[in-house]
Amino acid sequence: MTTSDYQESGVPFIRGVNLARGVFVDSDFVFISDEKADEIESAVVASGDLIFTRKGTVGQVSMIPREPLYDRYVISGSQVKARVDESKAVPEFLYYWFVSPAGRRSILEHAVTTGVPSLANSLASIRGLMVPCPPLAEQRSVAAFLGALDDKIAVNERIATTARGLGMALFVQAIQGDGAVDVEVDSVVNALMRGVAPKYSDAPDELIVLNQKCIRDGRVNLSPARRTLGEKVKPPKLLNRNDVLVNSTGVGTLGRVARWTSDSKATVDSHVTIVRFDAQQVDPVCAGFAMLRAQPDIEAMGEGSTGQTELRRAQVGGLEITLPSTSRQRELRVKLDSLEDRADQALIESVALAALRDTLLPQLMSGRLRVKDAEKIVEDHA
Repeated sequence: MTTSDYQESGVPFIRGVNLARGVFVDSDFVFISDEKADEIESAVVASGDLIFTRKGTVGQVSMIPREPLYDRYVISGSQVKARVDESKAVPEFLYYWFVSPAGRRSILEHAVTTGVPSLANSLASIRGLMVPCPPLAEQRSVAAFLGALDDKIAVNERIATTARGLGMALFVQAIQGDGAVDVEVDSVVNALMRGVAPKYSDAPDELIVLNQKCIRDGRVNLSPARRTLGEKVKPPKLLNRNDVLVNSTGVGTLGRVARWTSDSKATVDSHVTIVRFDAQQVDPVCAGFAMLRAQPDIEAMGEGSTGQTELRRAQVGGLEITLPSTSRQRELRVKLDSLEDRADQALIESVALAALRDTLLPQLMSGRLRVKDAEKIVEDHA
């Protein structure tokens, strides 16, 4: 398959972006023609098929959902499909097995890590993988329980996305009214600086340090964060609630913006710029939304010069953002805070559910824990 085969509509062609989160992402496709898909029928996948990555991100497994948006899809040469005999096994159960630590290890045992990571003799390796095979009723019960947790996590993510969308719509409406002003970032901040060069530590009580991977989709994800020696970090570089974080180096990540909405002690590494707005001049929440809205402009700063992979302080400081009038900022702040708090609560719950799922999953897969006992554990944590 080459880029010349891509077109605006037709049969979706699955790429890494559709598999990167484990749960299949049924969007952001390129397409190929029906005729081209017919030519490569063995690469066509449909509802219930498992997809293994055999080259690149080895160990990555996903599953085409039971109610997909399209009738069929096509995988690339970097992937292998497995169509399960449902008289013997439940696809969802096997999917959860392969995303469990034990299932993932079983795949990685066949990995060749020299050069681009790949599965040795990928078809034979996948055919030979050993899987647990309890009675079908038990497989369905385990899969349904884990699926319900994933569904709740997905609902929370939609709540957060919807809340942010409503907040941005209110902000855009406010800056279209009378009194809206354009200001340079440098003129309304009391701190604009890069983060620290971390002295990493594995101690769980040391200071959280965020990196560029933590900043995505306008929010901070702590999963990729690490720890640094807190005594080495000067107080100005400790994050304050409502600071804005801007990825300032690297191809592909440069220009991403997020708001820090936590009271937890943390800092960022030197690849991230901290923008701290002066509350005496502008409302920090409204200014944060102005920065989120300006993300395409910030990303373009990195594209403006060939090979540029860094945003200088002067570039971020010279960015012009649009803010509502002072009186509207005060009114808008209340609504934005309410929406952002709702989103944060939903995402915090999702993190807790994901951690609980990941703890229970290997025990359920091995049969050491029954579904009814797992359900009781979830109820107790609700």
